[in-house]
Amino acid sequence: MVQGKESGIPADYDLSLKWDACLDLATRRVVYSSLAGAFTGLLLLRSPVTRWASVAFGAGIGIGSAYSECSHKFGGSRSKWTGSTPESPPLSKVEE
Repeated sequence: MVQGKESGIPADYDLSLKWDACLDLATRRVVYSSLAGAFTGLLLLRSPVTRWASVAFGAGIGIGSAYSECSHKFGGSRSKWTGSTPESPPLSKVEE
């Protein structure tokens, strides 16, 4: 390996940087949302089964949000929520 030199690959096409960012993002989001689910389960739920369910739900939210963000980083399709709305023609004034 060449040390001290840039690879010459633009940041948009460097897959190793994108994978590193996605793995870091996924790890953080899964851990934080699982901890939030565990904390919520301890505060609000009594049964161990429902507590584990809240941890699993939190982990699922973390996995889903990480997957969505990583698909954007790799140039996947954009979500329907952020799409532009079609412009409507201007309304004409109604004369009375």
